[in-house]
Amino acid sequence: MAFNGLGLHLGNLSLISSAETRSISPENFTGAKGEGGKSVDGPAANAARGLGQGWKVSPYVLVEPGATVTLADIEGPGAIQQIWMTMARGRWRHTILRIYWDNQEQPSVESPVGDFFACGWESFAQVSSLAVCVNPGRAFNCYWEMPFRKRARLTLENLSDEQISVYYQVNYTLTEVSGDAAYFHAQFRRTNPLPYKEVYRILDGVKGQGHYVGTYMAWGVNNAGLWGEGEIKFYLDGDGDFPTICGTGTEDYFCGAYDFDPGLLERERSGSHYQEFTTPYAGLPQVIRPDGTYRSQQRFGMYRWHIMDPIRFKQDLRVTIQALGWRTHRDRQYLPLQDDIASVAYWYQELPTAPFPVLPDRDYLEVI
Repeated sequence: MAFNGLGLHLGNLSLISSAETRSISPENFTGAKGEGGKSVDGPAANAARGLGQGWKVSPYVLVEPGATVTLADIEGPGAIQQIWMTMARGRWRHTILRIYWDNQEQPSVESPVGDFFACGWESFAQVSSLAVCVNPGRAFNCYWEMPFRKRARLTLENLSDEQISVYYQVNYTLTEVSGDAAYFHAQFRRTNPLPYKEVYRILDGVKGQGHYVGTYMAWGVNNAGLWGEGEIKFYLDGDGDFPTICGTGTEDYFCGAYDFDPGLLERERSGSHYQEFTTPYAGLPQVIRPDGTYRSQQRFGMYRWHIMDPIRFKQDLRVTIQALGWRTHRDRQYLPLQDDIASVAYWYQELPTAPFPVLPDRDYLEVI
């Protein structure tokens, strides 16, 4: 496949390309060449008084309650290569990012901003991974490659009752897109609480050919004791009751072990506690511990990127995970859990995108 400006890495970073680099921000809403920094009446015009045009007059946009703004509308072919975003105010679960490819009416990406960037509990957690970085303070960064052929449109909806200010930058390339390049997708779900003995559905209803590339989960535990025994299952290409891929436990899938507790098997030496970690491909970057008063439940944020091991499907895909712990009054017997679970599934596929489940209303989305 000829080099076309997509997928740069250290092995080909030195190669010359005819691709054109562009960037959209509140200082250049169209990304057009030579059009950045021209605003004279942006929201920071008062701060720039005495300096004038070109001096950070329009660094952010204001999104009114109930409003949807277009962050970027790009004519292809090309590829989004990085998204940076931060919000001075606003509820991360009530701010909804959507991305539409090639004039589809159905979004291929629909998720609250916080969950999309692996921060599902509306509180900062530092994340260092190849696909997503979250840096001090409240800086969301996404490096998923997102090719498109005709058009890319990004919107942001404010479901809250307050005006929010959003700083953002969408860095992209205008270039030829190869025929075998698939479209990026991401879908949010939440079940609170999970009904007894039901499995949590991370993703289903996917039709067409593609590959699954990642999972983020915001997991709120409603019981005492170990909670990470549930198996993740990938049902591929017509699988029925039983999957082709079956994991061995929740913490195992997220590349940890023994409940993310380094002291579980050696308490006398190191003590027992949940250990946060963040790596290029997997992590538990967030553990929210009870404080003894109003923060009563344990909550966890975890990601697993299938960058080196994508899960490929030809016709359809369904992904589930069990919520499973241990009964404390019976010897070595599993306990089906009824937890607060939210997730974002990330995958690439050909178009068209099948309709997503209806996004829950803001009361159901709320981090309580």
